[in-house]
Amino acid sequence: MKEEWGSLFDKLEASIIDIRRQLGVRPRAVLIISGHWECREFTVSASPRPSMIYDYYGFPEHTYHVQYKAPGSPELAARVQSLLAGGGLDCLSDETRGFDHGVFTVMEPLYSEANIPVVQLSLKAGYDPSTHIEAGRLLAPLREEGVLILGSGLSYHNLRRMDRGAAGPSRQFDGWLQETLADLSPADRRDRLCRWSDAPQARFAHPNEDHLLPLMVAVGSAGEDPGVCFYHQDDFMGGVTVSSFRFGSCAAS
Repeated sequence: MKEEWGSLFDKLEASIIDIRRQLGVRPRAVLIISGHWECREFTVSASPRPSMIYDYYGFPEHTYHVQYKAPGSPELAARVQSLLAGGGLDCLSDETRGFDHGVFTVMEPLYSEANIPVVQLSLKAGYDPSTHIEAGRLLAPLREEGVLILGSGLSYHNLRRMDRGAAGPSRQFDGWLQETLADLSPADRRDRLCRWSDAPQARFAHPNEDHLLPLMVAVGSAGEDPGVCFYHQDDFMGGVTVSSFRFGSCAAS
């Protein structure tokens, strides 16, 4: 919505585009965990031609005609199910699930050609952080198979307080995230994330943690790899502090 909101998302957009440069290679497929899909059990999208899901309200008419025509991958969906089931986590399959805006708003700037298969994994109801970290650990072999694993959410997600009044609380929570993900050992970061609600201003930043849980899967899949902050902004929406993090060899570079 550049016409309506101008340069608001320019810095975020540039950071997403830069993922291509840092990866250095074209992934075989993308597995994305979006904060906009939650199911009773983990569920993976298995449509070969995913439709579009416009899961938002009150936006300009043109945003309800966005098309991101990347293919799905029933084969990758089956592999996700197999990996999770092999570790004792149930995973269902949904052959009708389309791309929600947690998917296409990230994938459009990242791979605008829409020629890389994209599969989505849901959150599991109950929001247990350790379960989502474990899901990521079980899915880690995908990284060696050429699959890029993306967690799509927001490090601060209190829609009632997206204003200057959120400056202090969002900055405090972001400081905790920075320390946890970039400074601690992998074992310590996993332990702290399991207790994320003890963080400063945790429930102000995330009254509902649906937009934080994708991070847990990404961290689980990272294993012992280092983490770095690759996007940081302290004036988002007029005063909110937000960050994104990356794990692996591209992060170390």
